[in-house]
Amino acid sequence: MGQAQPAPGHAPTGPGVTARRFRAASPALAWILGGAVLVLAAVAVVLSALIHQVSVRSVAVGVVIVLTFAGVGLVVARRQPGNPIGWIMLVFTLVYVLGAAASDYAVLYYRLGHRGLPLAALALLLSAVQAPSFAMFPVVILLFPDGRVPGRRWWWAVRAYAGLVAFVLAVILAAAAGALAGHHVRLDSRGNLTSSGHLGGWLANPPGWLIGPVIAVIVIIGVSFVGHQVLSWRAADGDRREQLKWLACGGAVAAASLVLAAVLGVPGLLAGLAALPVGIGVGILRYRLYDIDRIISRTLAYALVTGLLAGVYAGLVLLATRVLSVHAPVAVAAATLAAAALFNPLRVRVQRVVDRRFNRARYDADQTVAAFAARLKDAVDLDSIRDDLAGVIHQALEPSHLSVWVSHRD
Repeated sequence: MGQAQPAPGHAPTGPGVTARRFRAASPALAWILGGAVLVLAAVAVVLSALIHQVSVRSVAVGVVIVLTFAGVGLVVARRQPGNPIGWIMLVFTLVYVLGAAASDYAVLYYRLGHRGLPLAALALLLSAVQAPSFAMFPVVILLFPDGRVPGRRWWWAVRAYAGLVAFVLAVILAAAAGALAGHHVRLDSRGNLTSSGHLGGWLANPPGWLIGPVIAVIVIIGVSFVGHQVLSWRAADGDRREQLKWLACGGAVAAASLVLAAVLGVPGLLAGLAALPVGIGVGILRYRLYDIDRIISRTLAYALVTGLLAGVYAGLVLLATRVLSVHAPVAVAAATLAAAALFNPLRVRVQRVVDRRFNRARYDADQTVAAFAARLKDAVDLDSIRDDLAGVIHQALEPSHLSVWVSHRD
């Protein structure tokens, strides 16, 4: 039987046609969203400078993080338009930057008294989206790497999560609307509303027994998304395991940067948050996927070497100045020379230990090559050397094809 033809004058419709149209329009849409993020980021930087609330270093770090998130989202959306992760990352960054710029604009009008600025009320309402925008990112973690919800029960979790986040957003918007209606807008230096007035009703001023548990449930569901990926990593193998390693590595660096920035009070350390979108992008696109073991082993090795050398340096300085009564400049110079002399042998030993635990394939390959080199010293038969070489290469590199040519010269 022949296929039914569409009636004259009517364009074909259906899910397949819609998907093809979206794929055709997705590159342009991705560039539009990326451009909007770039423009809003520039506006937010200017507004932050006008309100004099943040340092240049903090602004630079924020721009790096925002552009990294947006850049990874743009690349993923263009390469894999059917994967919602790229689009969520773009929208998340766009909404966050929009809320940040609107918050600074509202501070200029309502707190610093620049009453000539237009659309201040709209800016106050738009600033409400900044905090809830962070709720999008746990969904990215759950959908990683193929953009699919793991199962039916997780669909219910995502729907409940979205509903609770929407409730929190409605509360923030109601508070802002109540403050605007009552002409009683008060903002702190960060743009947070400190008074909602008496208008806005129950939604603008929800009881503590309700809003507290709602936020707690949002956090619990978001953590469960992360926990699902942890359990998936334990059971995964092959490419999927390497993808989850990239996600875990990026998340670990981001978490460490948050903790260190909070403990040490150094905002510049927050630049480590950019490691999370980078890990997500590499995991989704599978670019140099199997390099993660090498990166982890090198990072751990140099971190351990740095810590050990710092301890040796501090110990030598204290020993020389407090116990041996050596002058401080001499003690510092001696400790520096000792640490420099220890660096390379310590790095080699630590790297070997770390590779043995975290980069086993490379460790085994190194051991295989070292054993072959030891056997080569006593080998005299050319055929046995050739066969041994082929076996070592197969064991260390696992090539799909191998040929060995030996040139005989009289």
